[in-house]
Amino acid sequence: MSAALARRFTRDRRGVTAIEFALVAPVLCALLMGVCDLLYQAYAQSILDGAMYKAGRDSALENNARSAADIDARVQAIVSVLGPNMRFVPERRSYSSFLMVKPENFTDKNGNGKRDPGECFDDVNGNKQWDVDPGRQSQGGANDVTRYTMTVTYNRLFPFATLTGLSPTQTITGETLLKNQPYKTQVVQPVESVCT
Repeated sequence: MSAALARRFTRDRRGVTAIEFALVAPVLCALLMGVCDLLYQAYAQSILDGAMYKAGRDSALENNARSAADIDARVQAIVSVLGPNMRFVPERRSYSSFLMVKPENFTDKNGNGKRDPGECFDDVNGNKQWDVDPGRQSQGGANDVTRYTMTVTYNRLFPFATLTGLSPTQTITGETLLKNQPYKTQVVQPVESVCT
């Protein structure tokens, strides 16, 4: 009787679908949450990029933002619709023109592609040392170009990320260049060539 009962159970297919679903469902849910998290990150990045482009455009208009804090507040107001508990970290570096938003030029005597001691360079910011980014950490003055960067940290959509070892927060960064209006006369410092 036990052998017959065992054969009956091995041929019985009722409940197989439920067991298969129980095995596949966690993997499927994790995959869906991961895809949703990536899509949300892309959506958040596009909102931040749009806010940064708007900040750049608004800064060039006649009724532009009057201060760096005002520009930050406008960007934060647009991006804050994504959710609560967001952290915003603005950064500004100013340059005398668009052409200066790059590493300082140098004469590569040995052709190795990097600046070595003794090779001459254009000291754009006047600090007597070669800089990868010669900008000053400020909004700049009249007619300056400002590289405006906003870093936003927000909570992930699903807490599942922490179970996989990922951070419970996601960080995105947006960047734009702002052209300060010439409200007053600006003095442009000449670029000196330094060989040290």
